Amino acid sequence: QHRTQLILAEAHFLREVNSHQEVFYLLDRNLEKIPDHPDLLYDRALAADKIGKFDIFEQDLRRLIELRPDNAHAYNALGYSLAERGLRLPEALALIKKAVELSPDDPYIMDSLGWVYYRMGNLSEGLNYLNLAFSSRPDPEIAAHLGEVLWVKGAKEDAEKVWRSALEANPGNEALLDTMKRLMR
Repeated sequence: QHRTQLILAEAHFLREVNSHQEVFYLLDRNLEKIPDHPDLLYDRALAADKIGKFDIFEQDLRRLIELRPDNAHAYNALGYSLAERGLRLPEALALIKKAVELSPDDPYIMDSLGWVYYRMGNLSEGLNYLNLAFSSRPDPEIAAHLGEVLWVKGAKEDAEKVWRSALEANPGNEALLDTMKRLMR
């Protein structure tokens, strides 16, 4: 357990400096020694996603769900990633709904639910869940999603208001800035 905590701490440090490839290699090596460790699987999945290894990302999260069927974050991460890529949206919705069932008050999971509804073309339902998520936790990534749905619905002033308030509290947030640049150009 102590060894695993040290590995996770090192992975966290590497992630903070955007060394996602090194995070992946660190966790990959250690999963050979400690196979099926839930925390290592989850972190390797996230690192794999960052470096474009979607097959490993999906494989690790599916294995984690097998090992820990009560892990809401694994369902959410997989469902959100599918939605973000526009892949297998009905499956993404089912995964995120399972995450909501396991952790109904998590604003990040509510954000994912709103995002998958948006990706499926259900703007009203998406907006409802994104508003819930943002009112519970005004996170910059949730603000990016909420603003995008508002923008697409034609409420551009409301979108800009959400983005500006989130940017004041989180200057330099990449997800927020990328969304604003993409939509406001």
